[in-house]
Amino acid sequence: MTDAVIRPAEDADAAALGELGRQTFIDTFVTGFGIPYPADDLAAFLDASFNAETIRTKLREPGAAWWVAEKDGRLLAFANTGPNTLPHPEARASHAELRRLYVSKAAQGLGLGTRLLETALAWMEAHTDGPLWIGVWSGNLKAQKLYAAWGFEKAGEYQYPVGRWMDDEFILRRG
Repeated sequence: MTDAVIRPAEDADAAALGELGRQTFIDTFVTGFGIPYPADDLAAFLDASFNAETIRTKLREPGAAWWVAEKDGRLLAFANTGPNTLPHPEARASHAELRRLYVSKAAQGLGLGTRLLETALAWMEAHTDGPLWIGVWSGNLKAQKLYAAWGFEKAGEYQYPVGRWMDDEFILRRG
């Protein structure tokens, strides 16, 4: 899919980013990995994380950057970075964090995730005064393997809230 374009996300993308994020989260973690999130917790998380207004606010966050992979006017994948928020004793807000790298089910295996990751890592390297950080679900071995190939190593663990449900996550660091 070489004709897909990687470009910076814009305010006008907020609704589509919300829909893509919501569906990709469901496809990956609920359907794919079968995490048994309680329905109320999942709904609260999806509504809070992937509504258009929340996305618009996050697009404007100082120190954050977003990119989308688009083909024929349709968003297929996205990545976003920003000041580190991971709870690690050596982590600082001035370090860059890859917050999300989401590729729609329909676009899996097309190389868009790699292209977005390359774009995000280059931006992160240019906008940090320390190591790069990623939080990844402990059961997502494919993502962990991908990030290890890019030089990330496990540096800690934490719990990520999905409503009241807590996912066990790994903190990865490079540099």
